[in-house]
Amino acid sequence: MPVPVPPGGHPLKVDPARLRRRTAPSTVGSTGHLPVVDETSAGGLVVERHVSGHRAAVILRRNRAGRLEMCLPKGHLEGAETPEEAAVREIREETGIQGTVRRTLGVIDYWFSGEDRRVHKVVHHFLLRADGGLITAAGDPDGEAEDARWIPLTELPDRLAYPNEQRLATTALQVLTRTPDLVE
Repeated sequence: MPVPVPPGGHPLKVDPARLRRRTAPSTVGSTGHLPVVDETSAGGLVVERHVSGHRAAVILRRNRAGRLEMCLPKGHLEGAETPEEAAVREIREETGIQGTVRRTLGVIDYWFSGEDRRVHKVVHHFLLRADGGLITAAGDPDGEAEDARWIPLTELPDRLAYPNEQRLATTALQVLTRTPDLVE
């Protein structure tokens, strides 16, 4: 049975009081309901212009089944970070590339279940211009990214593991077709 979206929509940051309310022990018990936790993350596409066209930095990580999948770098907001600040930091940590946010690409909103809770996750994605760095997953503090690499933006919608991320890549391609200097 799906859990309804909370009143007030999806916050950019998690309100600790709201988390405590949503994870009350009364939601667990003989009914089999798991507590619900809200999580907010940010990431996106950091893009550079290359002689062959625009290309984006992606990561390769293992999914829960152990298969290697290509996805966009992203992670949780830390402290008082804005989604934009978290996206810049997460992309730098997971890919080694320093970027500057150029525009919002979209928000992905989904649910998943762990052993002890249901998670409502909201991920803010941005289009960033690559400003420097070397592509590598070696700086990922969580060790989730096994590899990082540049992929031609035109190939990205077909190569990303998740349909929502494929749609974001298509949006980025459309935006850069109209305004290629956005990442110059």
